[in-house]
Amino acid sequence: MKKRDDKQSNMNNLITMFMCGDVMVGRGVDQILPHPSDPTIYEPYVRNAGLYVELAEEETGTIPKPVNFSYIWGDALDELKRVDPDLRMVNLETSITKSNDYWKGKSIHYRMHPDNIACLTAAKIDYCSLANNHVLDWGYSGLRETLETLKKVNIKSAGAGQNLTEAETPVVIEIEGKGRVIVFSVGSSTSGIPFSWAASDDKPGLNLLKDFSDETVRNMKEKVQVIKQQGDIVVVSIHWGGNWGYEIPKEQIEFAHKLIDDAGVEVIHGHSSHHVKRVEVYKERLIIYGCGDFLNDYEGIGGHESFKAHLTLMYFVSVDPLTGKLIYLNIIPIQIKHFKLNRVSKAEALWLRNLLYREGKKLRTKMELIV
Repeated sequence: MKKRDDKQSNMNNLITMFMCGDVMVGRGVDQILPHPSDPTIYEPYVRNAGLYVELAEEETGTIPKPVNFSYIWGDALDELKRVDPDLRMVNLETSITKSNDYWKGKSIHYRMHPDNIACLTAAKIDYCSLANNHVLDWGYSGLRETLETLKKVNIKSAGAGQNLTEAETPVVIEIEGKGRVIVFSVGSSTSGIPFSWAASDDKPGLNLLKDFSDETVRNMKEKVQVIKQQGDIVVVSIHWGGNWGYEIPKEQIEFAHKLIDDAGVEVIHGHSSHHVKRVEVYKERLIIYGCGDFLNDYEGIGGHESFKAHLTLMYFVSVDPLTGKLIYLNIIPIQIKHFKLNRVSKAEALWLRNLLYREGKKLRTKMELIV
């Protein structure tokens, strides 16, 4: 699926970014990797993460454990190699830690063993957004180890830190011969992030927005102005909204528009929803309201089947750094099965195409969709 812009641009200078939704490599997924964590978890009805592997195998067949580190990416690796984006960014919704200090009172805790970090480097991930509702599942020690583990393998991150300054600091990524991409990672309580997770001057935590008000937009504008130079592409990676449902609250739409109009943002990378939501091209800038889950351990868990949450998308976003305009949006359909990413059937691709077309029309976004 592709969005085309008829205006001419220097194609060699375009910066192409791979974006996707929630990468949840903890719990069941962690259990099939070479170095599984202690499977003990503290959910109301499940006490062993291995149960999620059993449910998946009952649904779709045996998973050959342990799998190699590249296994979970499946057919997505071929698409990444084919497109060869300048930047690969994900929302990492998992703590990478050996910590047993689970967050009391929270019902779900995602954890991946640090020795499994090669599952991210196998896909050459450049950047992880951390301002989400699972990065502190295993306490402040788990957050510290997550940050340290990513740093060891040269994966950049933003949205969480040992204090507010660290949590708010964006990542600047140099794209050789083309320019810079600046990524801000922010979270909203509308996605289920506890307010207590907000970082402060003397407390670790997340870059948590207070609200979607004009004051919040002004604060973002000030941060962008401090760091943005001519030719930079600014991305706001935002964890917002509920898990299910296609409707986008008016305040989220207005906030996204104001980030573009007033704060100088070129791309909004939205995530939190378990399923794909609408895409908007606003003033030739891209807004993804909800990427959907990209990797998870939900196979065999019933409920919300009408959303077909196992069908997901790879977003390849090509922006002209000279103008900040979206030139191409290539969207590749893919599905989660056997705890890995697989090509979809023609019928599944058509279902996703029709979904994007239907939802896009609500915001008058026109796309040429090719299956």
